[in-house]
Amino acid sequence: MAEKKAVKEITSMEEDFAQWYTDVVVKAELTGYTSVKGFMVLKPAGYAIWELIQKQLDAKFKETGVENVYLPLLIPEGLLQKEKDHVEGFAPEVAWVTHGGLNQLQERLCVRPTSETLFCDFYQKDIQSYRDLPKVYNQWCSVVRWEKETRPFLRSREFLWQEGHTAHATAEEAEERTVQMLNVYADFCENVLAIPVVKGQKTDKEKFAGAVSTYTIEALMHDGKALQSGTSHNFGDGFAKAFGVQFTDKDNTLKHVHQTSWGVTTRLIGAVIMVHGDDNGLKLPPRIAPTQVCIVPIMQKKEGVLDKAFELKEKLGKVARVKVDDTDKSPGFKFAECEMRGIPVRVEVGPRDIENNQAVLVRRDTAEKITVSLDEIESKVSELLETIQKNMLVAAREHRDSHTYKAENWEEFKDVIANKPGFVKAMWCGDVECENKIKEETTATSRCMPFEQEEISDKCVCCGKPAKKMVYWGKAY
Repeated sequence: MAEKKAVKEITSMEEDFAQWYTDVVVKAELTGYTSVKGFMVLKPAGYAIWELIQKQLDAKFKETGVENVYLPLLIPEGLLQKEKDHVEGFAPEVAWVTHGGLNQLQERLCVRPTSETLFCDFYQKDIQSYRDLPKVYNQWCSVVRWEKETRPFLRSREFLWQEGHTAHATAEEAEERTVQMLNVYADFCENVLAIPVVKGQKTDKEKFAGAVSTYTIEALMHDGKALQSGTSHNFGDGFAKAFGVQFTDKDNTLKHVHQTSWGVTTRLIGAVIMVHGDDNGLKLPPRIAPTQVCIVPIMQKKEGVLDKAFELKEKLGKVARVKVDDTDKSPGFKFAECEMRGIPVRVEVGPRDIENNQAVLVRRDTAEKITVSLDEIESKVSELLETIQKNMLVAAREHRDSHTYKAENWEEFKDVIANKPGFVKAMWCGDVECENKIKEETTATSRCMPFEQEEISDKCVCCGKPAKKMVYWGKAY
């Protein structure tokens, strides 16, 4: 009975996707709740995924010349007020510090919701000449935004992220960096997280407060909702003018710098859960699975079985992150637990296997069982992890493509949004009134204007006037 229960405790995703998500997060022990509403504990299993994301992304950043820094947690209110659009965008979510010890502060301090203003203040002191440029900085930290509704990984009041902030001598350099970092995110999502994304630009209504333009990668979750998975913003020289960030150029004239900002968060873990998971729990792509291989000894009390399991661990440890489940739970329970935690490959080895110099490999993505010789196990496991990584991206891409629709007119658009969860590609005139009407009447929002444009028709799907852009629309997290 215990074996079945481990899986049965997860609500079916078709029955209630939101509950399924919560069940997986709790049962796989990714997060825990705290005494402060909306703040979560990242448990070892959840934090280990973030560490792998951080490690691999950080390496990719550094390949493009990024350097890491760390700026303060608190921002003086006066500093936050300097960029009008920016402060208005964040005002409803800001947490304030009003006392230092027992004394009331003369000026309130905001707990960083993002660090543009701090970086501007820092750059204003640090940049004098064209020789000081570019500054290509990033920080790994947490931010606080007082969200009304919270959900583990997707929306919490404090979350972990990285925020890149760069300063350049020219508008062209800033634009180049903005697009470059979006491409880094897109490649990372596809090659490491096995999540296909749509790259494009946000509409003015959806762009970051204070930005000239915002680029985004949008992913489609299993339930047909979109998830903004990373953004890159070109600030032009707006922030520089507000904060007086100037430099003396080669021609000896004073100019304002051009800035960018880009970030991804622990929301990526939510994306991994919702793109790949199933009714048995998590399904982790090998490249971010903290444990890639779990060895389950069968009849482990029999002589030599545990020894063989640990011998295999040492052998496979050269090609993968491996653990042995030598707890006293039944094999069936261990199998269910491996599945729930999303471990890509399970290795089963018992007395009969040892006698035949073999082991059984079980794939988490397809549940396929493969018997391999112990002499070849290293190469077979290594190959299998690569195959699983590739197959998970293919499966996710097939799901996204089969849930991406086209709509040529308003009736068609409303029908698709109401009855077919997924992305809807439709033309738009560029008028914010149409964007607002679409949101009001269908609850769908513009996800992005993709870089790869198609002409579905020559008319706006909402008002019928001449169309300017093809837009991906959808309901979103």
